[in-house]
Amino acid sequence: MSERFAQFEAADLYNDLDDEPRRHWRDLWPGLSVAVLATMAAGFVADRYHAPLTLMALLIGLALNFLRGDARMAPGLGFASRTLLRWGIVLVGARVTIGQIVGLGPMTLLAVVLILLATLGAGIVVARALGLTGAFGMLAGGSVAICGASAALALATTLGERRVNQGQLAFVLVGISAASAAAMFFYPLIAHQLGLSERQAGFMLGASIHDVAQAIGAGYSFSDDAGQIATIVKLTRVALLAPVLALIATFLPAEGGKRARLSVPWFVTGFFVVAAINSVVPVPAIVGRSAQGVAAAFLACAVAATGIRAPMQALLGTGARPLLVIAAASLVALLLSLAAAVLLV
Repeated sequence: MSERFAQFEAADLYNDLDDEPRRHWRDLWPGLSVAVLATMAAGFVADRYHAPLTLMALLIGLALNFLRGDARMAPGLGFASRTLLRWGIVLVGARVTIGQIVGLGPMTLLAVVLILLATLGAGIVVARALGLTGAFGMLAGGSVAICGASAALALATTLGERRVNQGQLAFVLVGISAASAAAMFFYPLIAHQLGLSERQAGFMLGASIHDVAQAIGAGYSFSDDAGQIATIVKLTRVALLAPVLALIATFLPAEGGKRARLSVPWFVTGFFVVAAINSVVPVPAIVGRSAQGVAAAFLACAVAATGIRAPMQALLGTGARPLLVIAAASLVALLLSLAAAVLLV
């Protein structure tokens, strides 16, 4: 077993990574530099036009997809799309505290968990009904259910590249970013039309919108109180990313019908550790903001690298069926969130 294989064994739970020779750190610079520059460009466009950072990073990455054929780019792009991604997931824990989750109350928390599981299940069922794999349904449904692009990247890493290829991941990233942007605009209008209270609207928006930024933005566009509720509910969904990954590690059979050994990826453990520290230690505001900023930068860089690495032929040949999976899972999440908001909140 090579050193590289051992390094990623915990994250690649089913031994899906192809073994390759050990790389020198200098080999990373060509691809990593391109990914970082693409991320910086995405940040400029996102700030200038108030667009989702992950979507801009993906689009710029896809525009640079012609670099995929340059062998010098492969080590650095692989480092960005795997290692930086995992550290980004760890730092996402800085957004979450245990107190925020407990403050929702047991019934509300149970509703969030049930909505997540139902949305994830809907993705799997619809994907299989459309002739796609259950792994793709898990990727698309989990992205809708948890935290959009961040969840898509984490789930793809855990499932392994033999189950979910780069083209499918890129398609989900595009679809989830578009769906989240549309939800940020339309869902607050739905809440106003239905006459939801601030607490009900905050719960519905936080429990149904895909990406963190869009969910929080939609909540505050309704009202400040709704924004606070939406933030806590959404971050509760983010906190559930780690248990979902752990469940996949435990129960999803590996290739050949064998089960993966019962281990938790190191980035899942890291997520919990950071969230626990954020809960019990008075972390200075500047440290918390810095951690969140670094997490956003790492995740955006991983998205850009994924766009560059994506096999465009596979991406363009998937058709509209993957989008239908995302749409169906989004509809389930919206309807269940509305029902829970009206009945429980």
